[in-house]
Amino acid sequence: MAETKTKVLIIGSGPAGYTAGIYASRANLQPIIYEGNQPGGQLTQTTEIENFPGYPEGIQGPQMMEEIRQQAIRFGAEIVSRTIAKVDFSSRPFRAEDEKGDVIVADTVIISTGATAKYLGLPDEEKYRGLGVSACATCDGFFYRKKNVAVVGGGDTACEEALYLSTLAKKVYLIVRRGVLRASSVMQRRVKERENIEILYHCNTLGLFGEDGVEGAHIVRNVGTPEEEKFDIAIDGFFLAIGHTPNTEIFRGQVELDGEGYIKVDAPSTRTNVEGVFAAGDCADPIYQQAITAAGTGCRAALDVERFLMEQS
Repeated sequence: MAETKTKVLIIGSGPAGYTAGIYASRANLQPIIYEGNQPGGQLTQTTEIENFPGYPEGIQGPQMMEEIRQQAIRFGAEIVSRTIAKVDFSSRPFRAEDEKGDVIVADTVIISTGATAKYLGLPDEEKYRGLGVSACATCDGFFYRKKNVAVVGGGDTACEEALYLSTLAKKVYLIVRRGVLRASSVMQRRVKERENIEILYHCNTLGLFGEDGVEGAHIVRNVGTPEEEKFDIAIDGFFLAIGHTPNTEIFRGQVELDGEGYIKVDAPSTRTNVEGVFAAGDCADPIYQQAITAAGTGCRAALDVERFLMEQS
């Protein structure tokens, strides 16, 4: 079992982790970044990215994350392609153990483990990932201008996604499992008043179909009842809006989490309730969850770490 010491341990990659690595490296803090089981984060599962500054023609998600990764390496960040298995934040310096049992002793820690979009669990979701299936209307809605799309969900997020897509798409189906929307009354009113949004109540998605991408969805209404009926809708895009799960389980009991598992920070800083532990990106952001906002908090976390270490010296 090896033991390594560092001023800054960054747990997780993605825009937040790699950006934190860039800033920490430039401050001569020699950070170690543990990339986790999805190096580069969620963006490595996407295709074209058009809303990240600096890429006027757009860029493939994996390519963009590799470029940001190389930038962190250029300035001296050490990147380890492993997962942190457990941490001990009870005293400084902190201790973390990776999947192979090696230990990292760190003066400070930046958590940037991200969040994972919730899916229905249909095999077709994986089959058409990047070919019509998305969990981010803000990211991918632009590709569906004047086309038909569907949004799954009945809460505020689903209504927000449907409203956003309705400004781009020809028609938006809102597939709602229950007989009512769970969204706030104002969001319900806006969705119901939007002419090109059709709400499909009491409906579940059975599957998707299409040759080279999504062309439609198989729907069942009133499943398990005498009124059960199956039908298809013609769509080009299928958007999941049933929430995200923050990747924070190993930090439970170590730092303060909210009711959904997101790490609480002392905004506008990235400080957690544990002195010397900071959080950046989607794991501490239940609201925005965009690549650019994650990168911004990665920058802030590194600057917070730098100030913290200066105050400690």
